[in-house]
Amino acid sequence: MMIKDTLIEALGIEITHIEEGKIIATMPVDERTRQPFGILHGGASVALAETVASLGAYELVNKEEEAVAGLEINANHVRSIREGVVTAVGTVLHQGRTTQVWDIKITDNQERLICVSRCTMAVIKIKK
Repeated sequence: MMIKDTLIEALGIEITHIEEGKIIATMPVDERTRQPFGILHGGASVALAETVASLGAYELVNKEEEAVAGLEINANHVRSIREGVVTAVGTVLHQGRTTQVWDIKITDNQERLICVSRCTMAVIKIKK
């Protein structure tokens, strides 16, 4: 997996489960991912959500002929967290020829919802 020297590595994101249509990843809530008030930065949550959607979408395409790229993402931050680890579970809602839509739920260690996100991925033909 292409993680070294990326935002994924910088934020401490770890992919813990990959299956067709479902991806699970964790991210620490620490000095890399907190905002100045000491809580998880919303941008870090969005980066985690898009990482999960991107990896999940890539698993569903023909890697010899297609790539994926984020087209749109939204997020609702419903609970703050100051420390620990958050877990993102991404599941595919729509798998089309040119787009995919992913649902991502981010929870804390007690399975309380921290953030809910939806990400639309573009499926791009690779030019040979």
